[in-house]
This record gives sequence, structure tokens and C-alpha cells, in this order.
Amino acid sequence: MSRRPPRILLGVSGGIAAYKAAELVRALVREEAEVKVVLTARGAEFVTPLTLATLSGHPVATSEFHDPPSPAIDHIDLARWADVLLVAPATANVLARFARGLADDLLSTVHLAFRGPVVLAPAMNPGMWEREQTRANVADLEARGVVIVPPEEGFVACGDEGAGRLADLQRIAAEALIAARRSRSMEGRKIVVSAGPTREAIDPVRYLSNRSSGKMGYAIAAALEARGAEVVLVSGPVRLSPPWGVERVMVESALEMREAVLEAAGEAAAVVMAAAVADHRPSAAPEEKVSLPKDRGYALQLEPNPDILAELVQARASGRLPAKLLLVGFAAETGEATAKGVAKRRRKGCDLLLANDVARAGSGFDVETNEVTLIGPDGQPEPWPQMSKRQVAERLADTMEKWWRR
Repeated sequence: MSRRPPRILLGVSGGIAAYKAAELVRALVREEAEVKVVLTARGAEFVTPLTLATLSGHPVATSEFHDPPSPAIDHIDLARWADVLLVAPATANVLARFARGLADDLLSTVHLAFRGPVVLAPAMNPGMWEREQTRANVADLEARGVVIVPPEEGFVACGDEGAGRLADLQRIAAEALIAARRSRSMEGRKIVVSAGPTREAIDPVRYLSNRSSGKMGYAIAAALEARGAEVVLVSGPVRLSPPWGVERVMVESALEMREAVLEAAGEAAAVVMAAAVADHRPSAAPEEKVSLPKDRGYALQLEPNPDILAELVQARASGRLPAKLLLVGFAAETGEATAKGVAKRRRKGCDLLLANDVARAGSGFDVETNEVTLIGPDGQPEPWPQMSKRQVAERLADTMEKWWRR
């Protein structure tokens, strides 16, 4: 039995680039995709529902009407039907509404109900694209797993020059089709991802922690969920919203993270330890605040925390966890990160390890990019160029799929 064609739900928002939606539909249909269109009220000022319905072969849904009328079309039906939600062009307004989770028209309501991969192709005035608010919305969306096809440089309709012109239609179509193929590739697999820092209590007021923001782990969880995996995200204290469709378990200490990870790993296909787990904790944490001396130092007695990754490796070897469980570690280092990562993978016994130098610009904590080196069982480093954490997550997901296909 042949597989059904990919189902792409195309959202067309306002802006002069909306007229290109007709050719985008044609490009997707030529690739044997099934396309349905949601057209916003402003988008309909630049391209007609009849044109898009004729090219797609399906009725076009808008915020105010369906053309032709079709009461069966609603946001839930559309969200359930699609493999991918593609919005092209995506205006600054659409980016802001999607980032904030608004649901005040059909397109934004479909977005909120949709559980698959989302691809956005922004188009707007260059000044609007570069504004801090727009960049923040894009970063927020990417952190949640949304694929952004950035606008191209050039002259835009108003005569300004810069980044803002809708990306090449073939590139947009390719991104949507890639997302469609990936959308179910991990279906049936349960994957545990740890993220963020841990906090080790000194007393009820103070704690030991680290600079991890959790952004890398959350990007990984979003990328895996977008491919159909059942994802359990064990997270330390962070200021991030959970990715859509991911089960999040919040913990505070290394001991709590150990318990949650081991509990979730029992039926998992993989565990990705992206969390920055504290190596040590105070030997004692009084229930009352400690009064520290002002005129002299204070000695804090520490004891080692459990090595969660090493314990997972041992549990797999002893048969307490599945023999085929894929174990992925991370190593945040300063200086000689690759050599330290090679040694750490050998010492821990995990299958894959990603090492990065957090002292390097664009590769540290609480930034949107990362530059990592993949180390596999053969110990040979594979450096990846600096890219967004979402892109690192996608590349790791590709690597995991290759591992399972061996």
C-alpha cells in the first residue's frame, strides 16, 4: 500500500507577498503534497480564495467565511488533518500572535490547536524584521520548535532595502516537505530529555547552582516531539514554557532529577541528558536559615551527587533498562572541550556525547546559538558549525534516527 501524500496546511497572512501564495501552492502540489489553505482577512486583499481553492483543489477557509461555504471546516478539523502548518507570508503581527499564544482568528486558533511541526516564512519591512520585539518573538518561537525560513535581502515593496523579502518559494516548500516527512518518523518511541540546572540547597534561602538556561534541552525536546516521539522533559528550574505536546516534570535538585529520569527511562528508546546537573551538594541543609559570619570565611562541606548518566549506563548493562536504550550525554567545558568530551564519553560509557566550549562566544549558556562536537562510539570527533540551538536539536534528532537504522 502506498503512503498517503504529505498534508500541508498553508496559512496566508496579509502583506504584498501574499500574492506569491498561489505559486507556493502550485510548487507544493507539484511535489505531490495535499494542500489546504487558511486565508486571513488581510491576505484576501492580495489573493482571492477562488484562486487558492482552484490551485489546491480544496475549499479555502478564512476567519470570516469559507469559500465555498463548508460548515465542516473548523480549526480542530484543520489542525487534526495537517502534518505541517506552514505560514507564508508570516507578518510581524502573525509572529507576535503565535509567540503569545493568541487565538483571535481562524489561523491563530488553528496554530494553538495544532500539535505538529510549524514552519513560518516571515515577510515584512526590513526595519520591522530587525526590531527587538520581532527578534524576541522569533527567538521564542524557535525555542518552542518552530522552523523559521528567514526573509531574504533585497528591495521590498515600500522601496526600502534589507532583510525582509519573502524567501525563495522552492526553499519554503522544501522546508515544509522536510518537516512533513519528519513529523511521524519517531512515532512509537518514548524519549526522556533532561534540561536546565539543578539547585542544591544550602538552607531554605540559599542554594548552589549553575548558569544553564535549559534552552538546549528544551529545543531538543521540541524537535523530538515534532517528529512524533512521546517526550518526557525532566527540567530543572528555568524560565521557559514547555514545548507543545511534551510532558514536563519539574525538579529542583540532582537527587530529584535522578529519581525522575530513572523512573521515566524504564520503557524509553533513548535518554538525552542535556541538563547541567550539579556535581556536588551541601552535606547538610538546615531547615532554618544559616547565619553566616560577616568577619570571616565560612566553610561549606560538600558531597558528590550521583552521576545520572553513568548510572543509566550501568542499569542498561545489568538488564535493569532495555539493552537497546540509546544514551546521549552532554559536556559543557571551558577550553579543550573536544578532548575533554572524548574522555568523558569513554569514562561514562554513553553512546553519543555532544561537547561544547561554553567560554566561546555564541556557544555558552543563555544564548540562542551553540557550537558542539559530536563524539560517537569510535571516539572520532565530528565538529558541527555554530548554529541555532533548534538546528543543533534537529541535527541531533537526525543522528539518533541514523543510530536506530544501523
